[in-house]
Amino acid sequence: MAHVEPYEPRPGPGPNELRVLYREESQAKRRREARPGLWMAVAIYVLFSATDLLLIPDVALYTITARFAVGLTALLTLEGQLRRGVATQWLDVTCAAAIIFGYIGWLWPASWGADRETVAYYMVFGTIFMMSANLFFTFSFKVSIVTSTIILCILYVVNYFVPASLTYKMVFGTFYVSCFTFTSYVNWKLNEERYNVFLNALEAKIQHKEATERGKALLRLSRTDPLTGLENRRAIDEKLREYWSDWQKLGNRFAAILIDVDFFKKFNDCYGHQEGDRCLIHVANALGELITRYNGSIGRYGGEEFIVLARMNDKEQVADLSEAICRTVEDLALTHELRRDGTSIVTVSVGAAFTRTQAGAKLEKIIHEADRALYLAKAGGRNCARLFDPTDPQSSDESENIAALLKIAIDRNLVSLVYQPIQEIASGRVEAVEALMRLKMLDGILVPPSLFIPVAERTGAILELGRWAIRTVCTDVLAHDDVRVVSVNVSPIQLKTPGFATSVAGILGETGVAGSRLAFEITEGRELEMDSDILRCISDLKLLGIKIWLDDFGTGFAGLSWLRLIDFDTVKIDRSFLHDCGTPKGMAMLQDIIALVRNRGHKILVEGVETDEQMALMREFGIDKVQGYHVGRPMPAASFQAKQQVQKRPFTVLKSA
Repeated sequence: MAHVEPYEPRPGPGPNELRVLYREESQAKRRREARPGLWMAVAIYVLFSATDLLLIPDVALYTITARFAVGLTALLTLEGQLRRGVATQWLDVTCAAAIIFGYIGWLWPASWGADRETVAYYMVFGTIFMMSANLFFTFSFKVSIVTSTIILCILYVVNYFVPASLTYKMVFGTFYVSCFTFTSYVNWKLNEERYNVFLNALEAKIQHKEATERGKALLRLSRTDPLTGLENRRAIDEKLREYWSDWQKLGNRFAAILIDVDFFKKFNDCYGHQEGDRCLIHVANALGELITRYNGSIGRYGGEEFIVLARMNDKEQVADLSEAICRTVEDLALTHELRRDGTSIVTVSVGAAFTRTQAGAKLEKIIHEADRALYLAKAGGRNCARLFDPTDPQSSDESENIAALLKIAIDRNLVSLVYQPIQEIASGRVEAVEALMRLKMLDGILVPPSLFIPVAERTGAILELGRWAIRTVCTDVLAHDDVRVVSVNVSPIQLKTPGFATSVAGILGETGVAGSRLAFEITEGRELEMDSDILRCISDLKLLGIKIWLDDFGTGFAGLSWLRLIDFDTVKIDRSFLHDCGTPKGMAMLQDIIALVRNRGHKILVEGVETDEQMALMREFGIDKVQGYHVGRPMPAASFQAKQQVQKRPFTVLKSA
């Protein structure tokens, strides 16, 4: 599986290479211009027959015949060369020879004229041929000089034999030399200018190419999982929308398959994170090869979870692919000795969902169904595949139960907040905390945020829960000055709701808390796009002094477009990039992301700092803030306040008697 390499600009060509490139380009240009140039030159050459009739009528017939003979011969020769594909230098020789013989072919019969004075003055037109060699055709400088030198020599020979006064010969001889010198100098300057134009164009082309490659590298970075090389959640979400659109418009049915590595946490505990990463890479490679045969897409959906999207015609095909996924991973025979379930190798549980009725269907529905099927696969003993069946009693919609629970959560005190410290690297102090929502069922069992938050967003319960969380943060923590800043996660659904900023302003006014002490963390949901309502809401929140942070940057939730459109105060880099630093490519990936964010001028917060080594690395990288178990675990407000009071308690100095 291919990994994303950090972009490295290539060194530019050296002087010798530039000259070679220039010669190649100039040859191509001369080749393109040879035919129209010679045809135009011959046409002008023949049209000058009118001057022959006016100035030397007694020999005009001969000069006109010579003009047509030379012009036709030159054109036929050039066309034959072009048809045979001869080298460009021979095309130049043909055009140069046409100039020389065109001059001789006109000059020789013109010298037979009876009016010797007119003929003498008519010879001056020979300088036109010299100009043609230097200025009309785009010969190389060497060819131009040789051609114009031959013309000059012929002019001097004729000037010597023309019956004219010495003054005439000196004047026109000087004129010939002046014309030769001037046109040669202009030709030299033109060649230099052409080379400079070529250099500028080449530099612009190289810069454009580098910018394009850099853009492609960043695009790959934003769409690729750094560990496995698979598509990341952002890329898969885009594919999901594409598949969904094709199904809605064209009726092309597809399956969504979620894959979870069984007991992966125990695998990490037993063999270490590096072996855990290798395990995920092996699984990703094997599944990638399998899915390619089905013309599907596979991505890492987070942690040890993968997702497959594939166009299918019926449920039997979906079931066959799901079983093939299980068998493929099982055939890897990766050792996993801490499972204690009778299996000693790495396996996966698979949950699949298949498109059914189009009417009233929602994009996230198929993912929820695949997730419920995955839950059944785990509950059924793992190392198996389950296809969502709406008629199966075991497939009861757990999300509906959670939705019902959320309706009474606030009134029944089933929802609470815990606070995880955020430390500033420079001062070493905990200057902020993140408020994390927790939900428990009526029997006290905790519901993971990964389950209830999507349900809350889908049902709209997130609006009431969000207002409750903001109010609770202000009254329980900020009003007591326990910490300077508290960050609260907000959903794009909240930001799109009319009046959200107004409701926040009302809470701040009621509690007497300054907006500058609140930070809102935004995580892009897969079913939502950035729109003008969200941008306006964020602008209104900033007017209240509220800081706007971008959460989980780089995982596929947060897009580069958000970074471009919004001036975030802080960007939180997902923990997965820090934990991938054990490999050179993982380290390079983290450095690239840090450089990208820093170049945008945002403060950087890295999540998942768990060890002294990781903390030291953050100091080395000049990170602004860190968060993770090394700094502190999430704790209730009471515990957090007690800890703060202990830290603030003054020392009592005991004096000896």
